[in-house]
Amino acid sequence: MENMKNITIEPKSKSFNLICDDIAPDKSISHRCAMFSLLSDKPSKIKNFLLAEDTLNSLNIASQLGATIKRDGGDVEIVPPKELQEADDILDCGNAGTGMRLYSGLLAGVDGLFILSGDKYLRHRPMSRVANPLRSIGASIDGRDNGNLAPLVIRGGELKSFKYHSPIDSAQVKSALILAGLRGDATSYYREDLLSRDHTERMLSGMGASVELNSDGWIEIAPLKAPLKALDIRVPADPSSGFFFAVLASIIEGSSVTISNVTLNPTRIEAYKRLEQMGAKIEYIQKENIYEPIGDIRVSYNGKLKGIEVSSNIAWLIDELPALSIAMALADGESVVKNAKELRVKESDRISSVLDGLNACGVETIEYEDGYRVIGGDLKRASINSCGDHRIAMSFAIAGIYCGMDIEDIECIDTSFPNFFEILDSI
Repeated sequence: MENMKNITIEPKSKSFNLICDDIAPDKSISHRCAMFSLLSDKPSKIKNFLLAEDTLNSLNIASQLGATIKRDGGDVEIVPPKELQEADDILDCGNAGTGMRLYSGLLAGVDGLFILSGDKYLRHRPMSRVANPLRSIGASIDGRDNGNLAPLVIRGGELKSFKYHSPIDSAQVKSALILAGLRGDATSYYREDLLSRDHTERMLSGMGASVELNSDGWIEIAPLKAPLKALDIRVPADPSSGFFFAVLASIIEGSSVTISNVTLNPTRIEAYKRLEQMGAKIEYIQKENIYEPIGDIRVSYNGKLKGIEVSSNIAWLIDELPALSIAMALADGESVVKNAKELRVKESDRISSVLDGLNACGVETIEYEDGYRVIGGDLKRASINSCGDHRIAMSFAIAGIYCGMDIEDIECIDTSFPNFFEILDSI
């Protein structure tokens, strides 16, 4: 039974064999397609664009900045303007931190006034991690809490080159600074301690930008001398969306799932590697590699999972940790997550949200400032509040197939994975 706000999920004991060829297109890549097309002077052609609220907001912002958008379902053509123009209204990023942070970097070097805002959740997420380094190279950015909270007001202009060692391993911060560096007055350098997801570097390089990782671990960003080549891309399926069903196949005896045409970028499939480490059987079948390696992932039940420690490559699986925590709750032994303080500033404080949910399901946990410990055992039916966080809602929906679940506030799922329940119903 489902209504606009809440859902009741009944358990399913039978095994299933699912082929997911309609997993949501990748959100990160869809956002970037909308934005990076503005760096060309030719029309970009994008197939399989994600038709979700957040990514459509990024597309709408491109239109407000002067682009002409032609859309036929998920097939999108973006004709960039000769010069980006001031919008006559607020640029609404919805629930997307990716949208707000990357557009901040892109617009910081564009002449004009731009106001970025979003929904009530996004307006409480930290933006100083992007605003402060951008200000240090000449950008004018203001907002609530001295520019830490949206709405953000950007007065774009000339930017200086920079050498910035980020204290945060974040693809959003890195992408914002790379986009700003493209408009700098000389070569800029960016470094992070652990390589975060690298879609921005791959896509911009494919478009002809000079964005390269040097032997000392610094990303060198050369200023644009001319417009970039247009994008011609089919957006692959999102591995983090597929991961919910991967977890489900690994906890329901006799089950399997094949996630088709998904990006196999190593920075995006770390959660699958950890599920494999827990005991699930996983195969990776690469089919092509143009902007991104793309192929199929097959996940099969392989007996009861084992507890693990997750403390490295955290930036590569930060979004999948809520779903992985459902697997941890059903594993033999204890699992621990460390170095994951970034979870506290996602769509919700995901450490608290995950543990509150697991505790309600009868799972024993211990909370740390930068992670948590899960004592594996069993899950029991409970009532869960998603806190407006789509990944919390979907993770406990997966748990609901195992033990039954009542989930409050599921509208947030539409922001990233509109057909999630359709696929769940097919099981």
